[in-house]
Amino acid sequence: MKAQLAILAIGGNSLIKDKDHIALSSQYKAIQETSRYIAELIAEGLNLVITHGNGPQVGFIYRRGELARHELPLIPLDICGADTQGAIGYMIQMALLNEFRKLGLSKKVVAVVTKTIVDRDDPSFKTPTKPIGSFMSEEEAFTHQKVSGWQVMEDAGRGFRRVVPSPIPREIVELDAIKSLLANDYIVIAAGGGGIPVIRNEQGDLEGVEAVIDKDLGSSLLARNLGADTFIISTAIDTVYLDFGKEHQRAICRATLSEIKQYLEEGHFKPGSMRPKIEAIIQFLEGGGQKAVITSPENLLKGIKRESGTTIVN
Repeated sequence: MKAQLAILAIGGNSLIKDKDHIALSSQYKAIQETSRYIAELIAEGLNLVITHGNGPQVGFIYRRGELARHELPLIPLDICGADTQGAIGYMIQMALLNEFRKLGLSKKVVAVVTKTIVDRDDPSFKTPTKPIGSFMSEEEAFTHQKVSGWQVMEDAGRGFRRVVPSPIPREIVELDAIKSLLANDYIVIAAGGGGIPVIRNEQGDLEGVEAVIDKDLGSSLLARNLGADTFIISTAIDTVYLDFGKEHQRAICRATLSEIKQYLEEGHFKPGSMRPKIEAIIQFLEGGGQKAVITSPENLLKGIKRESGTTIVN
């Protein structure tokens, strides 16, 4: 498995082209486009586990709940994660099966609703920083803080928002099931949104928590647990840059693990953007992975062949 397996992480934002294309029908069209490029990888003989982001989609579900809360209770974040795993997994599965038919590939695809265990003592539970949901006035925010127990913070001068924990992923609950499916020649979609965040409570039972997991860190954990040799991150840009957005920005076509760690320490990668991707790749390579690739969906095949994108090696 190790010599052939790659983990492909698709960004949740890459499924939404812009603010005018947030409808599920538009998201499916974006998934159809991405699936054509994924099918090219599989046609080349790559064995894949596909993960995906869900940040915007969780936000939409949560917003619907806010709008309807005069009639219905808000949807807990772990249930939002499960909902989006099912919906996005279904769309990827259907789009891939249609592409396989066109290419004459007899491949099977399955989506696994995946839970990820986090430490109940993770520091983020005491100091949550991940904004979710709608903007609120200061009065609304502190009312929710008092009545609902929310943590709130002012967000870049645009108003107040709820903030939730983003704990470090520790264990993939469905790991054995994913391994079994891979052994039976399935293309597996798993760990969407980094996995549904759960803890083991004092009785040892699994319990969902109000948190979100970074998709790239969850994907990296899954890649290490499966013994994959390649970790691919599909994102909005073709290549990683040093001094991104500045006049003298420089593309990184190839880097070693030690080089990328140095660039990270120098502050080239911004939090909430490229930094978590680079951190996830460092964890993967330090955990035994051989190669990581960051590129756009349309350049996935070229990225694997080192003809495009950024390749980072051990």
